[in-house]
Parts: sequence; structure tokens; C-alpha cells
Amino acid sequence: MASGLARLKTRGDFLRVAAGRRRAVRPGVVLQAAPNPLGVSGGEAVRVGFTASRKVGNAVLRNRAKRRLRAAAADVLVRDGKKGTDYVLIARAGTAERPYADLVHDLATALREIDRRPGPNPPPQAAQAPPAQGRVGAGGDARPRQGEEC
Repeated sequence: MASGLARLKTRGDFLRVAAGRRRAVRPGVVLQAAPNPLGVSGGEAVRVGFTASRKVGNAVLRNRAKRRLRAAAADVLVRDGKKGTDYVLIARAGTAERPYADLVHDLATALREIDRRPGPNPPPQAAQAPPAQGRVGAGGDARPRQGEEC
């Protein structure tokens, strides 16, 4: 791989990047990004992984699509990728046949979009129910019983 790029190889890394919820979709590629976890050696490097599902086509087409994504990443991510960030490039159905210049343009615009957008908001906290009024916890509804006062 070109200098400046390290490879993501473990399933856990791919899942962590996907869970980061920062993604940009273009006709030739889906780009996902997440910060590199602390403590990983080479934390100042740009790390990248490639994947292609069977929706892309047979093994020959999937491998061709990943080869083309590796070449585009060597052109774009070495120059414009943020240090300390992990990227996953996902091939789409047309990646293997898309003109290379368009593929590089797709990756460059997706990278700019991800860099421009802030990270995802943290998940909202579960709303706590207001404290119960009356006798709700005492086995029934909150209405006073006949003969009782509020």
C-alpha cells in the first residue's frame, strides 16, 4: 500500500467505523469515517479498509472494484485524508465499470463532505417519566377511592 496509508483488517475495526455513523454516499463509493481509537500503534496514520458485498457482482467484479478503490484511495486519501482517522470504502454496483476519473472525484467529494460535517450527535438520553401522582404505585389508578379525600 502507498506510504501514509495503513490497512484496516479486522472485523472489529470495520464495525467500529460503521458505528461512527459518519458516511457519505456517491455513485461509485460509500465512504465511512471514524476517529482512530487511542492506543492503537500508528495513531497518527490514515488507516483505510475496503469492502464489496455480493451485490457488486461475482468475485471477479468485487476484486476489480476493490482494486480500483485502493488506487483511488492512494491518490486521494494520502493527500487529503485526516491523520488519526480510519476510513472504510464500500464498493457499489457500478464501481468496477465507473470511469476512474469519476471514481476519484466521487471519493474526493465524499471526503470533503465528511470533513465538513461534524460528528454525529450522541444518542438522546432516555426521558425519565415524571414522578407518579396519587396512588399509582399502590395498585391501581390515581383517582381517590370513594370516601377518601385528596
